[in-house]
Amino acid sequence: MQFNTQETDEKLLYKLLTGTIIPRPIGWISTIDKNGINNLAPFSYFNMVSSDPPCVMFSTRRDNNKNKDTLNNVLENKEFVVNLVTHEIVEKMNATSAAVTSDVDEFELANLTPIDSIMVKPKRVKESLVHFECEKIHHYFIDNEANGGACVVIGKIKLIHIDDSILLENNYINLDKYKPVARLAGSNYGTLGEIFSIKRA
Repeated sequence: MQFNTQETDEKLLYKLLTGTIIPRPIGWISTIDKNGINNLAPFSYFNMVSSDPPCVMFSTRRDNNKNKDTLNNVLENKEFVVNLVTHEIVEKMNATSAAVTSDVDEFELANLTPIDSIMVKPKRVKESLVHFECEKIHHYFIDNEANGGACVVIGKIKLIHIDDSILLENNYINLDKYKPVARLAGSNYGTLGEIFSIKRA
């Protein structure tokens, strides 16, 4: 099958892309608005983009009611925290994907514990084993901003928090204890499963 993206329905494109570009890491992003209200939402359009300088990216649409508060907050105050998702807290992460009004604190909604960050204002999720405190350094509207087009946000990591329980002596991550969760298609998620090694050519 071949699909001309200019002629293919947006819903079908979404299904094809999210079903083939897998697994995708989940950026569980916490922000704070000008009134001090916490916001927390998961993004599977998320990844690392560089280690020097250390940067991550996520993207969303302003017309997406579930995620518009995150984008608005980041564009306004240029700060966010990425909390990484493990198997133990995946249900709580899913609860924060609900479309709620901007005055709802998703930490309270999902019964999560907000803890202070050190270099940015947004709170961290205590139950997460890894946090990245980030400062927005770039954002790009791929489509027309006035129409709520997709926006890519790049954040520079200012501080990394890693729980001691998943760190080995050589500062590698103990994957057996970390147990990260990845996004697949529809309502499906995945864990690491079998791990194999191939030496670089």
